[in-house]
Amino acid sequence: MSKKIASSRASVVSAAEQDIRSRLSDHELDFTAMSAVSNIYRSGSAVRNHMERSVLSEYDLSWAAFTVLWVLWIWGTQETGHVASEAGITKGTLTGVIKTLQSRRLIRRLPHRDDRRRVSIALTKAGERLIETLFPQFNRHETLAVGALTLAEQRELARLLRLVLGHISTVEEPVSPIPRSQ
Repeated sequence: MSKKIASSRASVVSAAEQDIRSRLSDHELDFTAMSAVSNIYRSGSAVRNHMERSVLSEYDLSWAAFTVLWVLWIWGTQETGHVASEAGITKGTLTGVIKTLQSRRLIRRLPHRDDRRRVSIALTKAGERLIETLFPQFNRHETLAVGALTLAEQRELARLLRLVLGHISTVEEPVSPIPRSQ
């Protein structure tokens, strides 16, 4: 293990987290939860940015467009609402992605038999070839992204993130706003 990786493994709280704790020390806050959520967000953003710059840019694809292709590749023809949900994007964003992917002949729209308001989308042969070519490269970069972790740590990280995802998707009760000082 390199010195840089060993050093980063030893660092329990980053310099940014220390600065935040110092700045907000007079507030009654859950710094552990703040650090966990902040690091989920920052890690996700860093991985996404890396993938867009190093893999997806070669194919002129955004993260959202790649995710739509992925969803269709894995689950086949899908209604647009399901694709938006699986891709983690709004239906409005999906509309733009569909237009782009359709203009590149990577997907096609399929009208619903009984309801004109409902539309499904499917990969074209070109779309299927693209995702089949692209995904092995994408996966190599996924391996790179978690390369500082052992295989056991990668499994544990995936397990813990599934717990967070499962929990937050069931939270229905709104959190009471913090009263503002007058």
